[in-house]
Formats: sequence, structure tokens, C-alpha cells
Amino acid sequence: MSVRLAVFDCDGTLVDGQGAICAAMERAFAAAALPAPPRPAIRRAVGLSLHHAVHHLAPAAEPEAVELIVGAYKDAFRASRAAGELDEPLFAGMADLIAALRAAGWVLGVATGKSDRGLVHCLATHGLSDHFATLQTADRHPSKPHPAMLEAALAETLADPAGAVMIGDTAYDMAMAAEIGVRAIGVSWGYHEAHELRAAGAAFVADSPIELQEYLLR
Repeated sequence: MSVRLAVFDCDGTLVDGQGAICAAMERAFAAAALPAPPRPAIRRAVGLSLHHAVHHLAPAAEPEAVELIVGAYKDAFRASRAAGELDEPLFAGMADLIAALRAAGWVLGVATGKSDRGLVHCLATHGLSDHFATLQTADRHPSKPHPAMLEAALAETLADPAGAVMIGDTAYDMAMAAEIGVRAIGVSWGYHEAHELRAAGAAFVADSPIELQEYLLR
């Protein structure tokens, strides 16, 4: 029997980390004595690896400033985690969706711009660590929309592109999937608009976890 693989993005798809991300980015830009980008711009960069996100938000910044922002952002997240203040709530209905897919025989994975440490902490916080067979992060791969994360997930689970789906909230997720023939599925509760997801290759855009569950288990 062929493997049915569902790979999820994390921020904006599984969890709503925008508050923590925006606050950390604002502190990081302050550390570099640069004005912080507006929060809508920060949210639109979610999904990119950290260096790519900073370049996207501050294209004219000198390399030294970029490195300072990246380091300060990581420090802000570490401090938040250590203090028990990191707030990345699971979107309502996602735990039920994950349980339903597992019960139906799907193999699950994550492909995210988070670090290894950040993803492991996030999944453990919500009691989801045991549900995912493959975890791909920005620590080991080029930034989305490069397909390396998704290619690694396929290889680790012995899944074929035709039997896999990529579920995400950004055009970066959709383009990554389309690049290697994986079905791209968008979610409308994240950080890019539904029409952007469709333009980037989404075969379907779900408006709720239950709608996504019905689509995948039909």
C-alpha cells in the first residue's frame, strides 16, 4: 500500500505564532538600531527562513546589520521560551484534524521555517510530538519555496509526490509543493490571502480544519 503523506507548515497553519514572531522581530530590529517593519509586513514574511525573512523586510540593510537582527531574533525567542512566556496557540480544530488523519492511516510531517529547537518545543507544548514521522526545518534546508524540505520528507517516509500533500498558509508553501508535483493545499486562517495561495498553485483552500479534514478524507 502506498504511503499517504500530509506535510504541514507550522506557523500560520498549525499554530498562531504571529504575536511572538512580531514581538521578537521588533526587538531584533531595535537591537540593530533600525525601525521595525510594520506588523503586516512581518506576518507576510512568516514561512521564510530567518535570514531570508530579514532580507525581505530590510533589503537595504548591511550584512552586519542582517546578522545582528538574526542573532537578536533568536535571542528573543530563546529568552521567551526560557521564561515560559512563548505563546504559540494551536489553531482550534487542528488537534482533532491530526488525530483523524492518523486514524485514517496518513503519515504526517512538518516543513517549517522554524529552527529544530523551536519546532520541537512547539510540538511538545501541544502534545503533538508523537504524531509526526518527519520534521524538516530551516536549520537543515534552504528557505521555502525551495523544495528541499519537502523532498527530504518524501525520502524519509518513502512517499511518492503523487501520494503526498503540502498544507500551508503561504504562497511559499504552495510554490514549494508545485515545484516537485506534490498537491498543494492552502488554509485561509494564516498569513497570506486565499487568492495568493491559488495563484501559487493551491489545488484547494480550506476555510477551517473540519473542511480540510473532509477534503482529505473524502
